[in-house]
Amino acid sequence: MTETSTKKLQGKVAIITGGASGIGEATAHLFAEHGARAVVIADIQDDKGRCVAEAIGLNRCSYVHCDVTDENQVEAAVDWTVKTYGQLDVMFSNAGIVSRSDQVILELDFSQFDHLFAVNVRGMAACVKHAALAMVERRIRGSIICTASIAGSKGTKVATDYTMSKHAVVGLVRAASQQLGEHGIRVNSVSPYAVATPLLQKAYRKDAAGVEEDFKELTSLKGIVLRVNHVADAALFLASDESAFISGHDLVVDGGYVQKSN
Repeated sequence: MTETSTKKLQGKVAIITGGASGIGEATAHLFAEHGARAVVIADIQDDKGRCVAEAIGLNRCSYVHCDVTDENQVEAAVDWTVKTYGQLDVMFSNAGIVSRSDQVILELDFSQFDHLFAVNVRGMAACVKHAALAMVERRIRGSIICTASIAGSKGTKVATDYTMSKHAVVGLVRAASQQLGEHGIRVNSVSPYAVATPLLQKAYRKDAAGVEEDFKELTSLKGIVLRVNHVADAALFLASDESAFISGHDLVVDGGYVQKSN
């Protein structure tokens, strides 16, 4: 097997929203390692995003400021990518936030709800829309991947707004995959269990080890904890031709999550 044949994204151009840290950062490195001609990191964390691009190499990685709640910024990021690199093959719509509070239904704060939905749902839909438009226009049989969550397929006792938003992401994937299949565009999601990203560490006010310790007992698969590289591997699979006949699928990365009954 040649080196080229082991590079699953050889020559492809990808955008990763939320690519400046956590799952997005790990995926940006992995896509580059697998031969992506260009990886565009779209984020609002400018300093971190530029550092990731420089670490990967500015010859094949760029950073653009993009707030996904603003459709015009999403469109501009896609347009810039296509004008700069000539095409768009992969959109990893990964930017998202978690609930600021426990948000049970009896005390639902709609100002927090609206902000979370603006990022997790509206932003996700904007990324899918504009990536698909670019692919259709250039007849690219592309891959669009959305970061959902195990909360997108299960009920939760808290974080009502977050759970609703991730159910919406799975619904978006299912609808878009049906509509874009005629153009040869695949749309899938990856749904991780709790992974100790900087976002989750901040939410739980714990370091990575503390977050992992809290959640490790809720998986049936023992001897391993979920890390960002595991989610990045799933995104790589969905981005590559190894998943050429997979669309409308929610790939759960949860180690056999066992939901508490109490």
